[in-house]
Amino acid sequence: QVQLVESGGGLVQPGGSLRLSCAASGSIFSIYTMGWYRQAPGKQRELVATITSGGSTNYADSVKGRSTIYRDNAKNTVYLQMNSLKPEDTDVYYCNAEFRTTRWADLRNGWGQGTQVTVSS
Repeated sequence: QVQLVESGGGLVQPGGSLRLSCAASGSIFSIYTMGWYRQAPGKQRELVATITSGGSTNYADSVKGRSTIYRDNAKNTVYLQMNSLKPEDTDVYYCNAEFRTTRWADLRNGWGQGTQVTVSS
């Protein structure tokens, strides 16, 4: 069993900053790509940013230049630093990770429970 637990969401004023964290725990042999996605009510979940185990990053155009994804492999934790936040960044943010529980296990994909980010004055 592998758990992904997010933290760091909340209410912030436009132009403000937040840092989201997601820690993976449980029966983990190795974690590969980790990422953040967001979803508004009634809409599809969309990519925010991803980072590979080697540190290569990918960002949605909507957050590029305002957000930084990074990870601490020793802690199995991924972070999303979001700056210059806009009301349209308001969403539930979900952590995602690809992992194996043993060297020979199939690659699996897991999601966190989500954390609410609200940008409003």
